[in-house]
Amino acid sequence: MENFAMIGAFVLLGMLFRRTGFFPKDSAQVLNIFALYVSLPAVILLKVPQIVFSPEIAIAAALPWGLLAFSASLVLLAARLWNWERPVTGVLLLVVPLGNTSFLGIPMVQAFFGPAGLPYLIIYDQIGTMVIMATYGSFILAAYGKNGALNLSAVARKALLFPPTLALIVGLACRFCPYPKILVQCLESVATTLVPVVMTAIGLQLRFRLPATVVAPLGFGLGIKLLIAPLAALLVCRLAGISGMVVDVSILEAAMPPMVTAGALAVVAGMDPDLAVALIGIGIIVSFATLPAIFWLSRLAA
Repeated sequence: MENFAMIGAFVLLGMLFRRTGFFPKDSAQVLNIFALYVSLPAVILLKVPQIVFSPEIAIAAALPWGLLAFSASLVLLAARLWNWERPVTGVLLLVVPLGNTSFLGIPMVQAFFGPAGLPYLIIYDQIGTMVIMATYGSFILAAYGKNGALNLSAVARKALLFPPTLALIVGLACRFCPYPKILVQCLESVATTLVPVVMTAIGLQLRFRLPATVVAPLGFGLGIKLLIAPLAALLVCRLAGISGMVVDVSILEAAMPPMVTAGALAVVAGMDPDLAVALIGIGIIVSFATLPAIFWLSRLAA
């Protein structure tokens, strides 16, 4: 739990910096870019060569796609029942299925499972979340955004040139060619920056504004993302007799709050901005209670 306490400390530090004005206004964006282009690729380069490919790896790769179908179906049903406007439906369809499985996922998985859980996280994040964002996410942005125009070649190019994706490709290529010792030491030093950089950035971005119009879709979206979807995945895995660290890590990944990037893209695309911002900010805060609960429930159900 020391790691979990450290995560909370850096979030509080970021909130303090925001309130005191010690950091420039765009500091959160700068920290996120550093994590995306430097810290996260270093973690992936270190951990991908440690992945042992086996049938159980397919669980981490397939689970996010199954939860995508489950979550999107619930959102469409709710939108039909409550007659939500298209901008609201679009935000929920984009943000609810996509979790913060790398930036927040890595610190949380390290806190609960240690370094042994990271290879499974990488599979879930790269083959699941990131591919879903590039394909399904692009479709939702095109279908529900004000100026949506789906450019498949641009999507494919961005996905292939995405720094974590490049790190994944290099890491897979180096599985049978060990890194030089000095390179390992450099990667380890860079990788340690991920938690403080990301969690401080999250603290800098947290907002507590909550317009009354977003309360119902916000509660529904976070209920699906933080509780119903991961608990449904846990139930299916246990009924199927599937267990082990790969399942436990995947369940925790499924319980991550909404992806910050997905929320930002929803705003840029002209969907409901208040709902998108609330899903991200409130989701992160609530997840500090729901993630330990999901972790302990998965252990009790083992």
